[in-house]
Amino acid sequence: MTSVANKQADRVFDINHVTLRFGGVVSLNDVSMTMERGEILAVIGPNGAGKTSLFNSLTGVYTPQEGSILVSGRPGERFTSVIGKKTHIVNHLGVARTFQNIRLFPALTAIENVKIGIETRQKSGPLAAMFGMPWQRKEERDSTAAALALLREVRLTDRANELAGSLAYGEQRRLEIARALGTNPGVLLLDEPAAGTNPAEKRDLAELIKRINVERNMSVLLIEHDMKLVMSIADRIVVLNFGQKIAEGTPQEIQRDPTVVAAYLGTSAEDAADAAEHQPEMHLIDTDAVAQEQADEDESRREQETGNE
Repeated sequence: MTSVANKQADRVFDINHVTLRFGGVVSLNDVSMTMERGEILAVIGPNGAGKTSLFNSLTGVYTPQEGSILVSGRPGERFTSVIGKKTHIVNHLGVARTFQNIRLFPALTAIENVKIGIETRQKSGPLAAMFGMPWQRKEERDSTAAALALLREVRLTDRANELAGSLAYGEQRRLEIARALGTNPGVLLLDEPAAGTNPAEKRDLAELIKRINVERNMSVLLIEHDMKLVMSIADRIVVLNFGQKIAEGTPQEIQRDPTVVAAYLGTSAEDAADAAEHQPEMHLIDTDAVAQEQADEDESRREQETGNE
């Protein structure tokens, strides 16, 4: 039998009976859930369900009045309480996030934005930079190399020296993910990463999230309203409504859960059960096809570059 300690070792977040209030308004009401290491976990729900409040509680922006939030950001690290910790401390524990409203530095280049994330974990201070100490110069070279590698990972190498504010919206979304990865997290929290993107950008984003999850063995927790994206990439889904957890399961289970359908449609339980029974299967994003298409484009580009040499 697997011990409790072994089960905990496979978890990233252990959230128990979390309640968050703002005056008389209850934003999260006795929410309990776990996140397993290496999975893509989606948190969904209607507007005002408490999704962003949950993210903000997990990252130190909000401090719940009740309950506990434990995190083991990177494999092998002990569980640490998030509650009461500053956001930069939570980031150092291996938790990185993006935001619903993009928070890049628009007047800096793409590579400079990524280097900001990388440099949060470097040791050289302003004095070392001012006097050009050898170790600081080495860290600067390493930071540039790491930033270029991350831009390559999110398919933005050719945009490295362009201002972030001049990039297309989908490219800005991918740049924000690259900057978050620069902090060397063990878990990546994405707050509505597909918001404002077009269908092609959504396909690219779905493929990128799956690739980060698989190639980096990165745990990914996302809030998202686009159900096609969620059902395409999530291993498991938690549903919130009016600050309470109302369902949890696989994408297939959630898609046909009458409680979830009722929450989204605002209909009776009977009508929701009928809708869940007869609704058609959701057409999903084929992330494997997107990845193959991108690989073919990369191969074609490499052949062209070789031919030009």
